[in-house]
Amino acid sequence: QVQLVESGGGLVQAGGSLRLSCTESVRTVSNYAMGWFRQAPGKEREFVAGIRRAAATSLYADSVKGRFTISIDNAKNLVYLQMNSLKPEDTAVYYCARGRTSWATQLQNDYDYWGQGTQVTVSS
Repeated sequence: QVQLVESGGGLVQAGGSLRLSCTESVRTVSNYAMGWFRQAPGKEREFVAGIRRAAATSLYADSVKGRFTISIDNAKNLVYLQMNSLKPEDTAVYYCARGRTSWATQLQNDYDYWGQGTQVTVSS
């Protein structure tokens, strides 16, 4: 059973940075995509960023493009989300997810394993 565990969330002032990490309990030998999603209070969960594991091709939501960077360390089985220039509207619970295929998409249904989430709070 694949388990994903996120870490690195916390409280930061607007303009600051955080780096989220996601680790898998079972080493993934197949070429699955990985993604980050977030859910703010009272809102639907939304796509943030995705990455194709082998080619490291990445995809971003328009709201985070240029500020967030997704990366992957295949040797360590870790996925990162570097978040810079944070804004109060980035406040949310951030979830790591593993794709059903190697292609990173923005669709939640294309991801089959999810972590429990890590809280990110950006103060103004």
